[in-house]
Amino acid sequence: MYAIVDIAGQQFKVEAGNEIFVQRLAAAKDASVEFDKVLLVDNEGAVKVGAPYVEGAVVKATVLDDQAKADKVLVFKKIRRKGFQKLNGHRQKLTKIRIDAIA
Repeated sequence: MYAIVDIAGQQFKVEAGNEIFVQRLAAAKDASVEFDKVLLVDNEGAVKVGAPYVEGAVVKATVLDDQAKADKVLVFKKIRRKGFQKLNGHRQKLTKIRIDAIA
C-alpha cells in the first residue's frame, strides 16, 4: 500500500515505514503529525484518486529529527577579466519523518 501526499508544497510517494526528508515543519522531535492532503491511495491495485484530495485519507508520521540539514550547495560568481570572484554556500534545513500508517 502506498500513497502520494502533498507535504509543505511538495509531493511524495510514501509507504508505511519510509523515512523521508521534507521541508522544515513546525513540529518538535518525537511529535506525531498527520497529513490530510492525500492525492492518491493504492491499496494492492485498488486505486483511489482525489479531486483534488482523497476524502477521509490520512497519512500519520513521526518526526525523527527537526534539525537535519541538506547537502551544501555552492554558488560561484565570476566576472571575467575584472578580478571579481565570489563563493557562497547554503545548507537548507530539513525535517526527517517516518511514515507510520496510511489510513
